[in-house]
Formats: sequence, structure tokens, C-alpha cells
Amino acid sequence: MHASGGLFDLDALNESIAQGENEMTAPDFWDDNQRAQEKVAALNELKKRRDNFLTLQDQVEELALTAEMLQAEPDPELKAELDDNFPGVQEHLRAYRLEQLLDGPYDQSDAILEIHPGAGGTEAQDWGEMLLRMYMRWANQHGFAVETANYEAGEEAGIKSVTLLIKGHNAYGYLHPEKGVHRLVRISPFDSAARRHTSFASVDVMPILDESIEVEIDPSDLRVDTFRASGAGGQHINKTESAVRITHLPTGIVTSSQAERSQLQNRITAMNMLKSKLYELEEEKKAKERAQIEGEQKEIGWGSQIRSYVFHPYTLVKDARTGYETHDVVGVMDGDLDPFINAYLQWNLAQKNPR
Repeated sequence: MHASGGLFDLDALNESIAQGENEMTAPDFWDDNQRAQEKVAALNELKKRRDNFLTLQDQVEELALTAEMLQAEPDPELKAELDDNFPGVQEHLRAYRLEQLLDGPYDQSDAILEIHPGAGGTEAQDWGEMLLRMYMRWANQHGFAVETANYEAGEEAGIKSVTLLIKGHNAYGYLHPEKGVHRLVRISPFDSAARRHTSFASVDVMPILDESIEVEIDPSDLRVDTFRASGAGGQHINKTESAVRITHLPTGIVTSSQAERSQLQNRITAMNMLKSKLYELEEEKKAKERAQIEGEQKEIGWGSQIRSYVFHPYTLVKDARTGYETHDVVGVMDGDLDPFINAYLQWNLAQKNPR
């Protein structure tokens, strides 16, 4: 492993840590408590990255030394130890490389993930629920906490829409490549003639913004409705109107929350989601303006299809942006999304730094 260059520069990281520690010694450092805490959190994150690198470096060097010893003198016990340790180090290295690609301003944030089935009734709504299961499994495999902020069940099967709050370090960084339209091709279980159907669902991903991000919202621009909450399959039916739906009248953006038992808490959650959506909308406008100024012909929006999932007449999942594909449809639907996420982050890095 190289300690400098590429995606990781140990010398530069140590310099940043030293600079952060020096700032903390200033007499006025804690005068602005919120800003100070943010700097401390950023410094701790830099130290964590450095410590992870050094630990991984030690593990790789230990494996290399063991391999050299085995080459010089075969030893069954040492060989078994190498075989036992290698997969873990390999996974640690893969995860570490993936994390180094997360350098966006909100990549470390928690994430809001929404799924909206396209036209097609039950078929599309069932596809929406399949995607929900896929993301729930992915999140559980990575140790993220998942809260269902809003869930609207389909009339016969599936979902009309769902909003998840996925909380954990780098949740947004890992999930933002999933934003876009997902396409399914399969033999429909709802078609008595067993015909092949194509279904679409849109996935939107936003960071959960912290209090340092200012988003001005005029209360007169809001319509707030309350209703009775109901969970998946009719679970957690609430006898009081604790669920909250907020409509931002100028943009038409709607956010809902029914995760909490308190109407006040649901209102806070819905307002935070609205804040994230309005911030994202403004960022997209700026990106479009930059693209026009620079003469780029890049489509920025909700409608771009990013991935196809083909169940019939063959099995294939393919990402339209990166070209990455796999025939392991079952694995992907069980939450094995990291290869797609890694391919996107690598592809996105290349877009930013073309040779």
C-alpha cells in the first residue's frame, strides 16, 4: 500500500491533523461552541481515517510476511492462518478504498431515501416494494439504522411510496449513486397470461442536513395536513391524527412523516425532510446553470434511467452510467449493491478528473 499519492496521502493527512490540533490550542477556540464542536468532529474523523489506514497497512504487511515465510518453508498451520486472515483483510481493504472515494461535502451525513413507483399500477408498486426490501437489506448488512418516516401501501400489493431515514457514517455518500430511475423486466406474477412486463420506479436520495445549513422557509408558503398513521401491512394504526404532511406551495414539494407517535415530532421530521429537498433543489439549479455556462450537455434531473434489472428472458443487472453489470440478480436484490456503488464512485471520480 502506498502512503501517499492517489486517493490517500498520509503526509497531507498528518499535516491536516496537526493543523487542527494547533487550532484547538487557541484561547478563543471555544468562544463559538457549535463551530468548535464541528471542528473537533472533523478532526476526529481525520484521525479515524489515519488510524484505519495504519491498521490496514499493518495487516497487509503481516500477510505479506506470512506469505514470504511460507515460500521459504511450507508450514500447514501457518498456511491455514494465512487462509483464515486473508478474506478479512481483503474485505477491509475493499471497504477502505470505497470510503476514500467519499469526498463530497455531505457524504458523511445520514440519508433520506424515497421510492416512488412509476405508472403501471400493481406491477410498478410491487417493483417499488422489491427495491425497498433491497435497500433495507443493504442497510442492515452495513449496520445502518433505518427508520420508516412514511409508508403508503399499494392497493393490491407493493407500495405507492416510501420514505426511509438511513442513519450512520457515510450513509448519504454510499447511497447517493442510487438516485435515479430503476427499470425492471420480468414475467409478471400479476399477469394470468404470464407475459413479460417492464416496470419503473424512481429512487431519490438526499442528505439529512445538520443545523449549520441555513434554508429559509416562509411559513406562509406551507400547507400542513394531519392524518392517521398506518404502517406496512396496516401495522401501527394510530387512532389519533399524529401523522403530518407538509406541502411547500411555491414548489409543490410534499414531505410526510408518520414514524413518531407525537404529531410534533412528525412535524419536525417532515420539516427537516423539506429542508433537505429545498436545499437539493437549489443545488440542482446551480448545477444546471454551471452546465449551461460550461457548455456541457449533461442531463441533471429525476428522469434519467440509471439501472436495469432483467429477470427474463435472461438474468442481468446493468448500470447505464458505468457499464458495470452482473448476472447475480438474486444477490443484488438481497442487498449486494457495493459493486455498483464502487463502480459509480470510481466513474464519478474519473468524470471530475478526466485525463
